[in-house]
Amino acid sequence: MRVVLADDERMVRTALRVILDAEPDLEVVGEAATGAEAVSVVRAAHPDVVLMDVRMPEIDGIRATEQILAGTARAPRIVVVTTFENDSYVYDALRVGAAGFLLKRAAAEELVSAVRLVARSDSLLYPAAVRGLAAEHARRRPPAAPPWVARLTERESEVLRLVAAGLTNAEIAERIGVGPATVKTHVAGVLAKLGARDRTQAVILAYESGFVRTG
Repeated sequence: MRVVLADDERMVRTALRVILDAEPDLEVVGEAATGAEAVSVVRAAHPDVVLMDVRMPEIDGIRATEQILAGTARAPRIVVVTTFENDSYVYDALRVGAAGFLLKRAAAEELVSAVRLVARSDSLLYPAAVRGLAAEHARRRPPAAPPWVARLTERESEVLRLVAAGLTNAEIAERIGVGPATVKTHVAGVLAKLGARDRTQAVILAYESGFVRTG
């Protein structure tokens, strides 16, 4: 798996590179010190995963994430790296398409596991934290039912609620009594109807719309 590191601190990038390059299945293929540079490096290096600091010069990690996902034919999975998990920057990055977030104080093994997990893309990274962020921000705005709610089948509605609860495809399959391949098809259908890039965005939309209630 090819990884790009975007952080304005050289020491942080160096530490991340040492950890990731020590793994046989991971390779750091580029580094960036600004948001604008991150966009250019990603478009040239074609990584599978980008570790993106949310606060960088020129353009921040949120805008860089937007530009990468909008202008890259084969979009990578982007994990925003932050100091505080309840940072509003983190939520904004998730809303525009980041696959998850990682705390800067995370242990080496947690970092490696996170990169592998988002590359597989069939699970939420830190589902409880993502649900907490989504629920907190949903409380601050009145829900508005979007058109996609009426387009979901009964089974797709059930699957979306289970995705929002943080279950993997295998766990959903066991819960509803179907095969994992069938669940994968349902999840793909849900994402298409929501216009969501991945499971993380689906969770955000489910909470913001009021489809999944807080509390």
